[in-house]
Amino acid sequence: MKLSAKYQPQIDLLLTVPGISSTLTAVRILAEIGADMSVLETAKQLVSWAGLTPQNQESAGKKKTTRIGRAGAYLKPLLVQVALAASKSDKHPELKNKYLDLKKRRGGKKAMIAIARKQLTAIWHMLSKNETYNAELYRVADAPPAVREFTTAQAVAFLRSKGFLVVDEVTSEVA
Repeated sequence: MKLSAKYQPQIDLLLTVPGISSTLTAVRILAEIGADMSVLETAKQLVSWAGLTPQNQESAGKKKTTRIGRAGAYLKPLLVQVALAASKSDKHPELKNKYLDLKKRRGGKKAMIAIARKQLTAIWHMLSKNETYNAELYRVADAPPAVREFTTAQAVAFLRSKGFLVVDEVTSEVA
């Protein structure tokens, strides 16, 4: 731990992330990604480097796979364990609810990777801006829209954007 003494401010920032309760875990993450986030322009680059983004193998409109990449052999399992701890805890309902929502639709393993990706994105922002983890940013983002009213034209446009064919019942015409 003597070697990590000069990175103590960054380690303290990482200890505020849900699921990271050990100094050793924070040091391992910092050893993998480094303390200087200016080398990566966006959080997406860090997530891709860590191997937490889905591969895109598509040909002729057919998806071949949605598996994640092989990169991040040491960092990825560590982040998955951190995400597992955070998603099981009641202290951070924003992560637990996101995990449970994704688990219903996509399965437990893909939901866990999504939570790990979300946490790594938060870590990039924390180290870039030198600020602690702020759960309020995620609670606001996950909140449903305040206005839940559509005009008829907006509803038809929304349904069309989702791939529905809208038929007028009175005239039996496609709208």
